[in-house]
Amino acid sequence: QVQLMESGGGLVQAGGSLTLSCAASGLIFVPNSMGWYRQAPGNKRELVATITTGGSTNYADSVKGRFTVSRGNAKNTVYLQMNSLKPEDTAVYYCNLAVLRAHVDYWGQGTQVTVSS
Repeated sequence: QVQLMESGGGLVQAGGSLTLSCAASGLIFVPNSMGWYRQAPGNKRELVATITTGGSTNYADSVKGRFTVSRGNAKNTVYLQMNSLKPEDTAVYYCNLAVLRAHVDYWGQGTQVTVSS
């Protein structure tokens, strides 16, 4: 069983920065994709950014140029560097690990990011 442990959420003013971290443990198959999704109150969960074990990245249009997703050297950690934060970035951010050939997804418990105007 894979477990995902997130950290780094919090309260920040508009224009500020935050970095989210997520560490995966357990039996982790490759190739996989790790990344972040978010859900604001009343909205559906949406993609923020993902990165595969091969290094391919995918970003939501709303965060391109402001957020950067990366993986640690051991490939079981994913980071989300968030710059120029906006109030509309306020949401619960969820870490995701997707095993690409098995169509299996794992989710973290979520971390709150609040951006004040």
